[in-house]
Amino acid sequence: MKRTAVMLAATLVVGIALAAIGSRSLYAQQEPFKRTMLLLTTDLKGLEGKEAVVVLAELAPGAAAGKHYHPGNEVNYILEGSGVLEIEGKPPITLQVGTTSYIPAGDVHNLRSTSATDPLKLLVFWVAEKGQPIAVPVK
Repeated sequence: MKRTAVMLAATLVVGIALAAIGSRSLYAQQEPFKRTMLLLTTDLKGLEGKEAVVVLAELAPGAAAGKHYHPGNEVNYILEGSGVLEIEGKPPITLQVGTTSYIPAGDVHNLRSTSATDPLKLLVFWVAEKGQPIAVPVK
């Protein structure tokens, strides 16, 4: 009898834990675009007034970041998923795991996740004027 009660309690605890994890995953999937800021923000020696910013960005399956530009130069590296980078006036760039791209400061662009099931995750590096916004939306 005791063993059955212990097993039932253990099953209940595991079930509650899995439900909590599942609800967090569901919430994360509903957020179309997420930036985890401040992986690194640092002044750049020899480049007074400039800073480097490193960000982890994630787009949900099928989501788009929306048209925007950055006051600083951007270099990114694709960690997971697949996507398309559309920079105004240039041909679209197909992104896959391990690819990189460069977006000059001020270039209007949009990033889309092309997978229906997997998020697009990328590591983003900016070099910009200190105190400027990371991104500026464009209509």
